[in-house]
Amino acid sequence: MTDTVRPGVDSEVGRLRTVLLHRPGPELKRLTPRNNDQLLFDGIPWVSRAQEEHDAFAEALRSHDVEVLYLTGLLTETLALDEARHRAVEGVTASLRLGDTLRDHLRGWLGELAPEALTDVLTAGLRNDEVRGGAGLVTSLLADDDFLIDPLPNLLFTRDSSVWIRDQVAVTSLAMPARSRETQLTQLIYALHPRFAGTTTIHGWHREHVEGGDVLLLAPGVLAVGVGERTTPAGAERLARQVFADGSAHTVLAVPIAQDRATMHLDTVCTMVDVDTFTIYPNLADHLVAHTVTPGEEGRLEVAAAEPFLVAAAKAMGLDTLRTIDTGLDPVTAEREQWDDGNNTLAIAPKLAVAYERNVETNARLEAAGIEVVAIAGSELGSGRGGPRCMSCPVARDDLAPA
Repeated sequence: MTDTVRPGVDSEVGRLRTVLLHRPGPELKRLTPRNNDQLLFDGIPWVSRAQEEHDAFAEALRSHDVEVLYLTGLLTETLALDEARHRAVEGVTASLRLGDTLRDHLRGWLGELAPEALTDVLTAGLRNDEVRGGAGLVTSLLADDDFLIDPLPNLLFTRDSSVWIRDQVAVTSLAMPARSRETQLTQLIYALHPRFAGTTTIHGWHREHVEGGDVLLLAPGVLAVGVGERTTPAGAERLARQVFADGSAHTVLAVPIAQDRATMHLDTVCTMVDVDTFTIYPNLADHLVAHTVTPGEEGRLEVAAAEPFLVAAAKAMGLDTLRTIDTGLDPVTAEREQWDDGNNTLAIAPKLAVAYERNVETNARLEAAGIEVVAIAGSELGSGRGGPRCMSCPVARDDLAPA
């Protein structure tokens, strides 16, 4: 990287130095009552308020000396390169639903757009009635408001499309069709933007499904990977093989999680706020288990029998025990705040975490346990069911000493 901060992340709680965010943009204005479920939003956010909330989130990070990078800014800079523009246009026009006539027209039109305008189309999408030219059977039979290029409102959740593991980045493979293009754009940035020159990229959008919200860096060399609605067992196995082969991890905990909208990723069940402390959803705490996976001989994986997650995690991290902070005072409160992403905290440093201000009970428990809470507004940001951790991809953290 060209800047002074060295890329790399070896834990969830090392001092955060650089983070990748996406400021809500015109893609959110594409949400309607007809498509918001398909695009994975519970409601239609008030976009200008969501932008204000996100700006305050970014400023809270900057006030703690965190460098904030924006995904669309990096994408626009990347698209100034001919190779990047070619890859992006070829990728977005590959859909079989376009047909040859429309595909050829779009390739020519998109290829002539300025980088900023091309970024807008790639992220906010393109409707049938916004196309000038390329008329044919496909454009005639589609409704005016049908999308030829789908919008990407979930770009807000930059955690899911990539995760840094030490000094390399795993570009993930998102399971939901509405999000499949996000990782292609992310991979384009890491491959061609000058800031990331020389970065080793693993996994990739074409691989088995792994989402960044399911990957927790518990300690140097120790990963936990949630396996459930979004990350498949095959995806967890592929990632384990990759990090073992390159030496970036020695232990992977495969953690089955319930197929539930309120617990879609592992980071909606538990997150870390200190080197030995987890926030955890109490309704699942006693049921969460893990299979410890370690490298075996001749490329085999050694997979241990399931044991309680906190027990397996403590062993892998070299600790006697782990501290937990329940995210609610009772099952009803816990479930309510779980739905409002009370458990999805972002650690800026040990004992310092960002959380939504509306999760009053959860934040009170964090503070009582000695965790300083940086509270941010999230009434509109939360409509996509994601909290501060979901909305951030750490690019650089200070290293923690190995256990």
